[in-house]
Amino acid sequence: MVNPPTAARRALPSVDRLLASPAVTDLVAIYGRSRVTAVLRAALDAERIRLAQPDAAGWNEQSFLNSLSVLLQTSVAPSLKPVFNLTGTVLHTNLGRAVMPQSVAAAVMEAMTHPVNLEFDLATGARGERDSHVERRLIELTGGEKAVAVNNNAAAVYLALNTLALRREVLVSRGELIEIGGSFRIPDIMSRAGVKLVEVGTTNRTHLKDYAEAITPRTAAIMKVHTSNYVVQGFTATVAENELAALAHEHGLPFIIDLGSGTLIDLGQYGLPHEPTPREALASGADVVTFSGDKLLGGPQAGLLVGRKDLMTRIAKNPMKRALRLDKLTLSALDAVLRLYLHPERLHEELPALRWLTRPRQDMVAQASRLQPKLAAALGDLWAVDIAECKSQIGSGALPVDSLPGAALAIRPAGKKGNLNKLAAAFRELPVPVIGHIRDGSLMFDLRCLDQEAEFVSQLKVLKAGA
Repeated sequence: MVNPPTAARRALPSVDRLLASPAVTDLVAIYGRSRVTAVLRAALDAERIRLAQPDAAGWNEQSFLNSLSVLLQTSVAPSLKPVFNLTGTVLHTNLGRAVMPQSVAAAVMEAMTHPVNLEFDLATGARGERDSHVERRLIELTGGEKAVAVNNNAAAVYLALNTLALRREVLVSRGELIEIGGSFRIPDIMSRAGVKLVEVGTTNRTHLKDYAEAITPRTAAIMKVHTSNYVVQGFTATVAENELAALAHEHGLPFIIDLGSGTLIDLGQYGLPHEPTPREALASGADVVTFSGDKLLGGPQAGLLVGRKDLMTRIAKNPMKRALRLDKLTLSALDAVLRLYLHPERLHEELPALRWLTRPRQDMVAQASRLQPKLAAALGDLWAVDIAECKSQIGSGALPVDSLPGAALAIRPAGKKGNLNKLAAAFRELPVPVIGHIRDGSLMFDLRCLDQEAEFVSQLKVLKAGA
């Protein structure tokens, strides 16, 4: 006698029979026959495994077809999707760092859908240089003599060191040997660039004589790394950039400054803590300055180098530059963002990152007051929603000890029941996932970066917020 699981598996319809059914025919019209067939075969294999279990429920064709439709939707859905960043970190590395305005998106669309003069000089009809599309603006905004653009700041540091110090030594303060996101460390980048790191000073105190005593005939450069993602406090000493520049130039050495999260403007004018700018670094005597495009600058991922023309020309000719260069879409986005800086009076309105960083706390409090009853109604009696004070972070290695006062919605269990991790997962399953953070027994939604308030509210009706 055939046992029940075996009989159930034998009762499964064939792939051809299901493909001929009206429901699957409709799916074929949407997703194509090859895609539907592949997903259908995999789903039937999974169903056979399920039915092999002694206590498995029997075959239900309608339920199977419903699942097939969901599987097909998932199989073709984009992996990258918009989310609501309510984490309290404005420049969140895991959420794509800087958000760019629609004007930048429009510029990228133009470059994406048309042939462009990427490496074509329209004036001469000859081959052009792709960095020229951003170089002029970078020179104007930083005071450098020449500029080079690559795909991130780690690449910028690598390219500068590999060009100017290959198989020689570079002096760096021990207190500046930073680790950036993804466990990439300055010593590792220097090693891959083919240079030898010479540590000078101590973790908390480095003096000019430490650099001077470390200079040998094998020294190729002095580098200063801005500690943008941490601060050493207490009994400390660092050497001023102009003093390091003077020492380097006295010995005929280039002075390199890695700013990391670079900004092109004085943030102090917006009431934010000051962050050193490339213009300031060059004015202090730096010969090459490197910084990011997708952090405080508010643009796409890029590593930017500005500085002395002769050194920058050498860097631009490094064969590795081709491997690290920007594509036309990134260059288009970067150029569009840099053009916003030509109208500084409107910059805080046009650039999302700067707008969020300068957003008044009272605006967030008013928004929290509007959202609190709507969120409470969507969550039901199992959860309590309060308006709470919070401190937002700038993020992505910028101004690590500084925070911005804001307002948040704090969700906590109304009774003994209520799993915050499951609730956070439910918010992540919304059509536009909502990303917050759990702190002090509450799921916190920092409102600093919430622009699309109506969209946030409209999807609460599908929230599955059970305990």
